[in-house]
Amino acid sequence: MNFSIFDSGQSQIVIKLFNNVFSDSEGEAEGELIGQLVSDLITTTDAQDLKGFVALSQNEIVGCIFFSRLTLEDNITAFILAPVAVSTNHQGKGIGQQLIAFGIQYLKEQGIDLLITYGDPNFYSKTGFHSISQACIKPPLRLSQPEGWLAQSLTGEIIEPIDGISKCVAALNKQAYW
Repeated sequence: MNFSIFDSGQSQIVIKLFNNVFSDSEGEAEGELIGQLVSDLITTTDAQDLKGFVALSQNEIVGCIFFSRLTLEDNITAFILAPVAVSTNHQGKGIGQQLIAFGIQYLKEQGIDLLITYGDPNFYSKTGFHSISQACIKPPLRLSQPEGWLAQSLTGEIIEPIDGISKCVAALNKQAYW
């Protein structure tokens, strides 16, 4: 398994990957929703605000992850991990966790302070994320599942409460994703 930085030439393959994975697990409507999110992230987000990574098996993309900028009011450099997908026939092999670890290491090297995600605590805790309260870091939109609000420090510092609002990139700024 190889991991690399997402290249815009991979856009259509990656959009199809997300659509297929989420259609298989959550139904066709969810697949289309997440496929559209990925398309919007790729086409509307400034390069400095979006970091993507792919997992390759025999030169075929079998996984992808995106991190996009989360703007906080106190000059902490933060990104949010969303979404991540591993092709259905490659799941259960640790590829998603390895891909997340690859992305986290890259972001650490880029001087990013804080990562946030919104998802299954059981899965994301395996890659260093911990539950946080909405009082600690206010999410950009209302959470339908507050227990899924997770974070990790990339500096080794304790995550202190951050006053004020947070803002995500435009592609992610839709209640349907939260």
